[in-house]
Amino acid sequence: MKLFECEHCGQPLYFENTLCESCGHQLGYIPEVNKVTALEPEGQVFTALGAPGTLYKFCQNAELDACNWLIPSDSTETHCAACRHNRTIPDLSDAENMARWRKLEMAKHHLFYTLLKLKLPLRNRVDDPQGGLAFDFLSDQVDANGNVTTVLTGHDEGLITINVAEADDAERERRRTQMGEPYRTLLGHFRHEVGHYFWDKLIRDQGEEALEKCRAVFGDERADYGQALQTHYANGAPANWQESFVSTYATAHPWEDFAETWAHYLHIVDTLETARAFGIKVKPKIKLGSEMQAEVDFDPHKATNIEILIDNWLPLTYAVNAMNRSMGQPDFYPFILSPAVITKLGYIHDLTH
Repeated sequence: MKLFECEHCGQPLYFENTLCESCGHQLGYIPEVNKVTALEPEGQVFTALGAPGTLYKFCQNAELDACNWLIPSDSTETHCAACRHNRTIPDLSDAENMARWRKLEMAKHHLFYTLLKLKLPLRNRVDDPQGGLAFDFLSDQVDANGNVTTVLTGHDEGLITINVAEADDAERERRRTQMGEPYRTLLGHFRHEVGHYFWDKLIRDQGEEALEKCRAVFGDERADYGQALQTHYANGAPANWQESFVSTYATAHPWEDFAETWAHYLHIVDTLETARAFGIKVKPKIKLGSEMQAEVDFDPHKATNIEILIDNWLPLTYAVNAMNRSMGQPDFYPFILSPAVITKLGYIHDLTH
């Protein structure tokens, strides 16, 4: 994520900000120019200091404090490029659902920031009623007899379902511990599930040649998926899983290996952009420190190969993991990138580009 600033006063801004705390200007994000910009009201619409010459309006979800994205005022769209992918949102008359949905939207908009910067194909259910990308944000249901119908997070032909309970920090931590996962975040869920969507679009729908190239890296996805998951949950990952996989869940089936690797690729690209925005350099003061130096002085979204990303990512994670440990916190990036995993990340890099 890049670092934004208010064009009126120079105050540093976060992607989610809606008001400049320094000068009081209302703020909005314009995806076409990748700016969180200060706004001046013009009746019911706005001029943007960061994109003069065009009038803008807010996405309709801004009224619910769930979006800060802008749309050209003459557009017939009522929702922004991220929110128009929503198919179902939870019952917002429930205050808990409202709070959780806002967290979901924050994570989803962060996802779309990267997808748009990578110029990946994005079609919603209006563009493609059968296979467009859409989201259902649902909560568990309890019937009159107290029976609970649990919503499972997952993907099916472009439809991504997220259980809104994942937006509750305590519940998500409980599930992370129960599943034995080192890392579980809302943004991680979005990045993983959208990996399944892009497997469909960029591999399955591109014919046999694309499928064979993918199988050569991740294995044959025609293996029974249901049985593979049963075996994984019954037996866990193989003892040597870190030699070939980025996570234990990636060992379950080639589809999950692809989605986990896809998610980690997005983690890497987005975090390296943040490091670049803050001018972070890594130069360890030890005898072998020269082997662990990094300076992210390039746009990770436009990197020409995976080696450039990894050469900067590994030193950055060593440094931030060490800082987290100094604060008594878990590792920032608790994963090992073996040569086999880096090869898989290289495949994802080449695919996205």
